[in-house]
Amino acid sequence: MKKAILATKVGMTQIFKEDGTLVPVTVLEADPNVVTQLKTVENDGYEAVQVATVDAVDRAKSKDKNGKVEVAHRHGVNKAQKGHFEKAGTSSKKYIREFRFENSADYQLGAEIKADIFAEGDRVDVTATTRGKGFLSAIQKGQHRGPMGHGSKFHRHQGSNNSSSDPSRVYKGKVMPGHVGVTQATVRNLEIVRVDADKNLILVKGAVPGPKKGLVTIKETTKVEA
Repeated sequence: MKKAILATKVGMTQIFKEDGTLVPVTVLEADPNVVTQLKTVENDGYEAVQVATVDAVDRAKSKDKNGKVEVAHRHGVNKAQKGHFEKAGTSSKKYIREFRFENSADYQLGAEIKADIFAEGDRVDVTATTRGKGFLSAIQKGQHRGPMGHGSKFHRHQGSNNSSSDPSRVYKGKVMPGHVGVTQATVRNLEIVRVDADKNLILVKGAVPGPKKGLVTIKETTKVEA
């Protein structure tokens, strides 16, 4: 891997290319990523670049002795984490990830990785956590329903789980009711349509997993498809 960046999902829209082609794109906001740690073979057993993004600041409301509401900002990190960020010369961040760059030794502590590391036409792999859909029944997950006649008594059941004598067990992978979503998904070989370095925006052709404001990892693709 030669280049990567953390971003947050803004949403989808569509743009026109210079030749008039309409392209659906996902807008990703890639705020400058700060290098918070450089891992080496001597200290950690492998080489990697640890980066962080999005300030970890929230609003805390409290009341003074007169009953007046005061709004204060506080960092959502503990003392050890705060010291880790101070060592890198940056404010506390919300998201931290590691990238095993081939040129890890070229990075410096506290350096910034910005959206302009990518350019129009680059091919990338995008990884994110999918949207949670809650607990779904077998029918909602794609199974066929039973007869809908009044005497059926088998309308929305998942069907037989196994035969009684052979194999006398439930096959691995059998679709059953359960939780859906909140899993890591990667879409490979997406094309970057446009990069707005001034606004820290990267426009990727097509859809990207995850909800709005969700964390997205953009990496240089490892598999170029024809």
